[in-house]
Amino acid sequence: MSKDKKQNDEFKWFIKVTLLAFVLSIIFSFISNGAVDILSVIPAIVILIIVIAIGVIFDIIGVAVTVAQEDQFHAKATKRIKGAKTSISLIKNSSKVANICADVIGDICGVLSGAISAGISMKIMQGTNIGFNLQFLISALVASLTIGGKALGKGFAKRNSGKIVDLLGKIISRIKKEK
Repeated sequence: MSKDKKQNDEFKWFIKVTLLAFVLSIIFSFISNGAVDILSVIPAIVILIIVIAIGVIFDIIGVAVTVAQEDQFHAKATKRIKGAKTSISLIKNSSKVANICADVIGDICGVLSGAISAGISMKIMQGTNIGFNLQFLISALVASLTIGGKALGKGFAKRNSGKIVDLLGKIISRIKKEK
């Protein structure tokens, strides 16, 4: 592949991933922040935990796809085991898959969790007579849960990369009806 073609492909990927991140950010922000505005504190906290979990899960997927070995899926693909071809494709495109999972979705979840935590702290402060800004404490808790979850998830993803990619391949192949 020529240097110009490679740079052109990288630029196209940059445009695609940037637009994807923009659209997903708008959609997720609208849904989650709208939900937090109309919900009481406990359901809003549940949404916050779900957003953090989604970020951690997609980080796990990004790591697993990056470290998984393609050769373990070739025998399965030869035997026409459902999802094997998709798993191979995910591994071959691991940098893009990891970029979408860990960076796009993971970063969006990080931004959303910050916005949601701000909404939750405002709800709590409005409903109580707390004399200090609760946002600092809630933000620190959200950051530590996110970072800790991702740290734990990375080790899990490395140890179980084949199983994770296999499951992901099966799920995606069912959605897109792999033959």
